[in-house]
Amino acid sequence: MASLAPIMLLLLLLLLLLFYLFVFFFMLIPGIFHSKQGKVLEKLGLCSQLGFTRSMRWGKKLGEDPKLFIKDLQFEEVPVRIYQPRAPSAGRRRGVIYFHGGGWIFGSINSYEPLCRYIARESESVVMSVEYRLAPEHTYPTQYEDCLTATTHFMKTAEDYGVDPACIIISGDSAGGNLAAAVCQTLVSRPDLPKVHAQVLIYPCLQAIDFNLPAYQQNCGVPLLFRERMAFYVLQYLKGDASCLEDVLEGSHMPVDIKLKFRKWLSADNIPKEFKVRGYKPKVPIECSNEVYEEVKKCCEPAFSPLLAEDAVVCQLPESFILTCEHDVLRDDALLYKKRLEDGGVPVTWYHIENGFHGIISLFDWFIMDHGIFFISVQNITYIALNKD
Repeated sequence: MASLAPIMLLLLLLLLLLFYLFVFFFMLIPGIFHSKQGKVLEKLGLCSQLGFTRSMRWGKKLGEDPKLFIKDLQFEEVPVRIYQPRAPSAGRRRGVIYFHGGGWIFGSINSYEPLCRYIARESESVVMSVEYRLAPEHTYPTQYEDCLTATTHFMKTAEDYGVDPACIIISGDSAGGNLAAAVCQTLVSRPDLPKVHAQVLIYPCLQAIDFNLPAYQQNCGVPLLFRERMAFYVLQYLKGDASCLEDVLEGSHMPVDIKLKFRKWLSADNIPKEFKVRGYKPKVPIECSNEVYEEVKKCCEPAFSPLLAEDAVVCQLPESFILTCEHDVLRDDALLYKKRLEDGGVPVTWYHIENGFHGIISLFDWFIMDHGIFFISVQNITYIALNKD
């Protein structure tokens, strides 16, 4: 019997590995929203596809942390979670506001709990994670307004949490990066609040005008975020349905004159040549119907598409830290925003992960994760930002 022990242990480890691979490939990939599992459950009347996906990605609150005080609070009816280091501090700490990713439809403070704990522990900062309402039940600008409300409340009461109001960083990944950029732009015109210390944007979505940039063409079928899926998320956030998905993908949702208006900021010509070598075919502008444009015209607002903000706003933004991944449809959004920030005189620290893909932050704490990639994305972005002089 003793000789069977190593074999049984090996089988157990293999089963565990298969389980994690199953969860990774069939439960975490965003495309699961149209999965067979979700459709079967919906037909059985057990739950909707959206509900199934959310249940797989929602996460759960972890137990106590020996190094952190963790509190769930309401900031003007917006749920937030505060992470405060238990160790005494000689002075006020830095504050980090984090908006989770998930295409504005998935994600929660629970699913980002391991990441927020890590940031709070390793940087000895106070972290606030925001539970903004989700689409399609709540459409734009609800998510943006929830994040802005929670942020302004935290900035006004920062000292109550041992935070230096002059050292608050706003950050987020993917859809959360979109919200972080939009909130930072809005706060430029708020002289009643302290200036934001820095913004950290991790593979953010920053525009909904052009889904045919080089990154969209090169990475259209690359997990974890497909081109069609990104357009689907944008429309769910914008108006709660994807009825004009094909128009958005073709670029026929915007009149030519609108595209020309934003061309100085949103053009493949502004993307470095090295990011086009994997292939790029310029899309010929086509007209759209007034009906479609009326449905989606709000996506031209800077609060929805921060890349389209006026120069007068961009030049006032705080020092910025941007992460991009080569195999990500959103790569070029961030590259274009990086150029706008630099043109406006804003200091930018940029990290590009050659073998990176969209969603790496959300895979934090998974043993199948490439820890080298994670080290770059968290340590060299968030950690450096937090320890900036």
